[in-house]
Amino acid sequence: MYNDPYGYPYPYYANAPIYQDGRQYYYWVNPYEAAHFGYYQSDWGRNKIISKDHGPNPFVVDINEAAEHNKTFRTAIWTGQHLQVTLMSLNPGEDIGLEIHPSTDQFLRIEEGHGIVRMGRRKNHLTFERKLSDDSAIMVPAGTWHNVINTGRTPLKLYSIYAPPHHPRGTVQVTKAEAQAAESTHGR
Repeated sequence: MYNDPYGYPYPYYANAPIYQDGRQYYYWVNPYEAAHFGYYQSDWGRNKIISKDHGPNPFVVDINEAAEHNKTFRTAIWTGQHLQVTLMSLNPGEDIGLEIHPSTDQFLRIEEGHGIVRMGRRKNHLTFERKLSDDSAIMVPAGTWHNVINTGRTPLKLYSIYAPPHHPRGTVQVTKAEAQAAESTHGR
């Protein structure tokens, strides 16, 4: 049994480290440690920015902190066979861009900022609109046109989960223009 003086009175059993690709992966089960050590200790230590895709290896992250610290338009932080997680940051007045994923369901969660989401079955007829703020969750069924727009004065920080994955593994798009160029190249 591992004794954590900060975790008292909650002793717990620590997960054994797993070694893959020469790196050690840690899995925290104590809420205190997860909240204070955050990301992925063996690679970054505290408060580092995620800049690579860790899928399909096991991975633990403080997703709230990662989303709030992200400064890129889109960064894939984990891509597996059936699921992908990306971080996004939209500047004031910026939007994701009207899009549809014919065979991919999507979940988005707002971590910081204000905006609106618009959705509909037809590109020119978006009948669903809702205001967004911290902790808003958006579910987008496959085949639904959608757009998220930052209506606030600060960046809109969010993360998105695609099932199955939608972007190429390791996607990092610093700006919206870079994302649009990549999508036109890949025919999306």
